[in-house]
Amino acid sequence: MFKTIAIVIVVLLAAVLLFAATRPDTFRVQRATTIKAPPEKVFAILNDFHRWDAWSPWEKMDPTMKRTFSGAANGKGAVYAWEGNSKVGQGRMEITDASSASKVTLNLDFVKPFEAHHVVEFTLAAKGDATDVTWAMHGPQPYLAKVMTLFCSMDNMVGKDFETGLADLKAIAEK
Repeated sequence: MFKTIAIVIVVLLAAVLLFAATRPDTFRVQRATTIKAPPEKVFAILNDFHRWDAWSPWEKMDPTMKRTFSGAANGKGAVYAWEGNSKVGQGRMEITDASSASKVTLNLDFVKPFEAHHVVEFTLAAKGDATDVTWAMHGPQPYLAKVMTLFCSMDNMVGKDFETGLADLKAIAEK
């Protein structure tokens, strides 16, 4: 009986691991909202890491985290590094592209709780007296991440945070 149970467990585990291998090599999480403000106003908030504490959902998860700013004051070359509790971890962001009032792209590098390297893009499109804002994050999905996403997807892990951040960004930009 024990041998049969052990065989079933090994077969199920092998099936899960094989299925994980068929998962995509990359991931993408994306959320969007419309903000009743001109693109230039929204762009100015996104393009300056010093202003992220007012809207970023992770800032609220650890108000005592250590923050370091370096590089350019804002825009391309601006760098924001942080070290915080287990909810926010440790990492670094650098703005790699800031196209006037239409797009902000940054590299997001996590150190803790696990090493990961992603690209984050904010795209802004004028829509009458408002701006459509899309927040996307994408990156590689190594094998261990593929196994983890069988139980909890990247979308489930950060999608709600994107929604919260966009709602806070909207509130600030519409003032």
